Amino acid sequence: MKLKNKVSLITGASQGLGKAIAHAFVKEGAHVAICARDSNLIESVADELRAHSVIDQKVFAATCDVSSFDQVERLFSDLSDWLGSVEILVNNAGVYGPKGGSENVPFEEWARAIEINLYGTFLPCQFAIRHMKGVGRGKVINLSGGGATAPLPRISAYAASKAAVVRLTETLAEELREFFIDVNAIAPGPLNTRLLEEVLSAGSDAVGKAFYEKSLKQLDSGGVPLEKAASLCVYLASEFSDGITGKLISAQWDPWDKLHEFRDQLGKSDIYTLRRIVPEDRGLKW
Repeated sequence: MKLKNKVSLITGASQGLGKAIAHAFVKEGAHVAICARDSNLIESVADELRAHSVIDQKVFAATCDVSSFDQVERLFSDLSDWLGSVEILVNNAGVYGPKGGSENVPFEEWARAIEINLYGTFLPCQFAIRHMKGVGRGKVINLSGGGATAPLPRISAYAASKAAVVRLTETLAEELREFFIDVNAIAPGPLNTRLLEEVLSAGSDAVGKAFYEKSLKQLDSGGVPLEKAASLCVYLASEFSDGITGKLISAQWDPWDKLHEFRDQLGKSDIYTLRRIVPEDRGLKW
C-alpha cells in the first residue's frame, strides 16, 4: 500500500473526481477525510469508503465550504481531534461559474467562482501547511483545469481562477521546498462529470459553438477515466514522488508514473510550469 496510515484530506469529494480520489486513497491504505458543501452526499460517500476500508483505517466526513475561513478553521480543528496532522491535501473542490460573454455575466456569480476555486484552494493550504511543517513533510495536490494554460472564452472566472491556482502552486512549492513539502497541480483532462453536464445544459449560445460541440464529442467518447487522475494523485501523494514539486502535470498526456526517474532534471528546469514565451523561443528576433 503506497499511502498506508497517511492522513489525507480531499475537498469536494461528494462526487466525481474527488470521490474517485478518496476511493483510491482508501485502497492504498490512507486515513481519509473528505468534505463538501452537501452534507447528505458527503456522508453517503463516507459510508462507501468505510465499507471498503480495513479495520484500522479511519474515514472522516465533514460539511465545509472551503472558501470560508471560519469553516476551514473548524474543519482542521476537528481533523486534528479525529485523525491528527494532515500529511496529504488534495484541493479538488471547484466550480465552472457563470457562462457567457464576460460583459454580461453577473459579477456576483463571477466573484463567487473565484472564491470557491482560488480562496478554496488557498485556505486549506494555509491550514494544512501548518500541520505539515509540524511533522516535517507533506504533499499538496491542487486541481488545475481547462483555461489554466490556454484561453477559455465565455467561462472566464474558471479560466482565471485555475491559472491563479497553478501559479499559487508554483509559489508555495518554492516557499516550502526546504520543509520537504511538495506542492503540485494536476490537469485531469476532459472528465464526464457534473461540469460537463453544466456546459451542455448551458448550450452553445452561452459557451460558444466550438466548445459546445467539443463537449458533445467528449460526452460520446466517455472522456478521460476518473481513475487516471486519481492514480496520478496517489503517485504525487506517495513517497515515489518525493522532491518533485512546483509542477503542473497532465494525467492524460504526461509520463507521470516514472517522473521520479527524472527528479534531478525536473528540479533544475521549467518543464511543466507556466512561463512567458518570448520571440527567441520561436526562432524570432524582434
